[in-house]
Amino acid sequence: MSKYKLFLLRHGEGAWNKENRFCSWVDQKLSENGVVEAQECGRLLKENGYQFDQVFTSMLSRSIRTAWLVLEAMGQEWVPVTKCWRLNERHYGALIGLNRAAMALNHGEEQVKKWRRSYDVTPPPIDESHPYYAEIYNDRRYSTCDIPKEELPKSESLKEVLDRLLPYWNDVIVPVIKSGRTVLISGHGNSCRALLKHLEGISETEIVNVTLPTGVPILLELDEDLRPVKPRQLLGDQAKIQAAIKMVEDQGKVNAGNK
Repeated sequence: MSKYKLFLLRHGEGAWNKENRFCSWVDQKLSENGVVEAQECGRLLKENGYQFDQVFTSMLSRSIRTAWLVLEAMGQEWVPVTKCWRLNERHYGALIGLNRAAMALNHGEEQVKKWRRSYDVTPPPIDESHPYYAEIYNDRRYSTCDIPKEELPKSESLKEVLDRLLPYWNDVIVPVIKSGRTVLISGHGNSCRALLKHLEGISETEIVNVTLPTGVPILLELDEDLRPVKPRQLLGDQAKIQAAIKMVEDQGKVNAGNK
């Protein structure tokens, strides 16, 4: 029997999602379409009568603004929003800024799929020569983290995303859920995938095939031990959702650049 409801949301489309580039920890804003996605998500949630008591986001603007837009559309702007780097997108290391379709052309679609979707494959790390290194590591938001800036990741597999996410999940988010409050996590494709793997017990091979579109809320109904009592529900027009999933999957293919 369902005792708790948890909502996960991959932020609305970002500028680099539209350009098919690895965004990761670069603080790209929402695209115009991403703003619309977040607003439509909020209206959908409101129409279905959902209410939130607490929202958690990453430290990245596209995650934060998505949460703001959703709450505004729901008329729930007052709901507390808590931000933490542990909900950030996966750190793609040296791949940050590169075009996925061009990478598929140069390295093969299978290699790009491993970098994007596998559980334990870590991309090459970012170093100081990378054009976005200083932008990321000189950003003062990361001086507020619970670990020294020098210990922040330089590249991550999905496994490593889950490893840094779980302490925050267990110590901060779980107590809020178990107190009876309804939580929305406005995160990223890979922080949400990592959490789904943990909650649903998805295998290391099956997680490769889990794709989340932008701006689509995911409802998880959980028992008292926070185990799912039914399959996750992607809320909204199912045909549009499937089309959006295919679009995300095609981003790592050679001909994806013009899609």
